[in-house]
Amino acid sequence: MIARHRYLIEGRVQGVGFRYATIRQAERLGLTGWVRNLPDGRVEVEAHGDGRAMDALENWLWEGPTHARVSRVTRTDADQADHGTFRARHDPP
Repeated sequence: MIARHRYLIEGRVQGVGFRYATIRQAERLGLTGWVRNLPDGRVEVEAHGDGRAMDALENWLWEGPTHARVSRVTRTDADQADHGTFRARHDPP
């Protein structure tokens, strides 16, 4: 079953390589979607893929890369779009 979720990650998550580590992790898991920094210091992720892979990504988001300090991960349902790859977005929210 395909799952589609949007995550908002809070804590020390910008300036620590979070976006690019998320891309690498999502690619390893075979997920599609995107990740971007938000002006308020959070990171936003939208991911689509197999339910088990999505669970693995969510668990990883609580850890993040080495220098990240995650204090909260909020998950909501995402739209039905298929992004084809997993990439960083640089457009404003």
